[in-house]
Formats: sequence, structure tokens, C-alpha cells
Amino acid sequence: MTRDWLATARTLSEALPYMQRYSGAIVVVKFGGNAMGDEAAMAEFARDVVLMRQVGVNPVVVHGGGPMINEMLGKLGIKSDFVRGKRVTDKATVEVVEMVLTGLVNKRIVQAIMDEGGRAVGLSGKDDDLMVAEPDDPELGFVGRPCEMNVQVLRDLFKAGIIPVVAPVATGMNQNETFNVNGDTAAGAIAGALQADRLLLLTDVPGVKDETGEIVTQLSPEQVREMIAKGVIAGGMIPKTETALAALDAGVRAVVILDGRLPNASLLELFTEHGAGSIIRSTESRVRPRGA
Repeated sequence: MTRDWLATARTLSEALPYMQRYSGAIVVVKFGGNAMGDEAAMAEFARDVVLMRQVGVNPVVVHGGGPMINEMLGKLGIKSDFVRGKRVTDKATVEVVEMVLTGLVNKRIVQAIMDEGGRAVGLSGKDDDLMVAEPDDPELGFVGRPCEMNVQVLRDLFKAGIIPVVAPVATGMNQNETFNVNGDTAAGAIAGALQADRLLLLTDVPGVKDETGEIVTQLSPEQVREMIAKGVIAGGMIPKTETALAALDAGVRAVVILDGRLPNASLLELFTEHGAGSIIRSTESRVRPRGA
């Protein structure tokens, strides 16, 4: 008997209370960043999600795919215009977005989960009108924000023991409209509609940093708003924290922004006392243990 095996057994034993805590819970995981382009990281993520399902958690995977979209647009010779640093998504571009996200990226994740012994079904926000969107900014074209959610299809998949994998493409209020929705925004909207216990936003950074550059492990919504107002939270972290605040307002119990490059990041957050990244929840919840 090696020390490694003993350590593994001890880890599993220590994780039991957390597994019991999350049995039956809904956990929405936004998967994106560099891990999506790495086969080993994809397989590890898929294994983590399958383990969640195996111990009774109901995971929903929501993914992005920006680099893959950019690559395909380049291959097709479709040039993009930008307004205030954001891509204008015209009809030709949104068709490519839908093709890449729902066809290429979505099915890769589904297959990875299946390869690890899980059951998964890929869908987009257009399936069963899961996510109906309206224009986020008229100048940006077919970039949308969710305005209506219909999550019964996800609950049906939970009952069947199937892991939903959702591409952030939505239908519009008008016939034959398709909208590209930011992956974090889509994950937050789905988590809110499901009243999820946790929303995990996997990123390429360790978490939310304070003025000194240190990671803040626990935050209240009030602290997040203050840090945004002071400019401490800036750049790409602003939309992530705004997604977190909107999800909390919609009834999600807690949102965690964590480094998806960290091995087994989702499991570390859910099934250990220490957790990973920055957890945002109401002031009342912050006095409880991290797993509570």
C-alpha cells in the first residue's frame, strides 16, 4: 500500500460530507478559455462533470467558443467590424457562430463526456425555446441578451440522468432570428432560471483580485459593486462579476469565479473545505462554511 493510495482514500473520505451536501443540487458550469482547445484538459473536465453526476449532482455545462469562431471566420474570409471594441454580428457572422458553437464545439464536449462514461445531450438556447433573446445593442447586430427562459427541457434531462451541454445561441422574439449570447451571460441566465445552487464560471485567471493583486476568496455583492466603482475590478472581470450579481439576484445561491486551468477545479470547489477561486454570495451566507 503506497502513500499515494492512502492519500486518495483519505481525500475521498473527507469529500463525503460535501458529496452528501450537493446530492440533488443543480450546478451550472461555464466552460471556456484555453482548456477548450486542449484535449487532455477537455478530458479532465469531462471526467469531473461525470463524477458530479455519479454522486447525485445535476450539472449543466454551458460553453463558449470565441477562438474557434474567429478561426472559422478567418477561413471563410468574413471580416468583422467593431463598435467600442465589440464585434458587430451580422447575419453572415451569426450563421458561422451557430455552426461552430452548436455543431463543432458542443459536440466535442458531448463526446468527451460520453468517452468518460457519462450520458450527455447537446443543445442550444434555440432548442425547445430554452433561451429567447432580444438585441443587446442595436449597433452590434445579432448579439443578444436573454429575456425569456424555458428550462423544463433541462429538468427533463436531469430526471433521465443526462448531462445537458448548452451552446449560447438563442432564438429571437421574431421569426427566424438567431442571436449570439455571451457564454457567461447565458450561463448566468440558465442558473437563475433553474434556481441553481452554484454557478461556476471557469476562466483563465485565478479569481477576483483586490488592490494589492491578492485573490479575494469570499465576497458579498456589496463588495463587488464597490470594487467595480473604484476600478479595482476592471476589464474582462467586469462582465463576469456583473453576471454573478445578476445570477444572485435571480436566486442562485452562490457564484464562484475560478481558474479553469487548475486541475479538477470544479471538484476542488464543490467537494473540499478550501474551495477554489472567488465565491460571491449574500452577506448572510458568507458566515457559513464555504460548502454550505
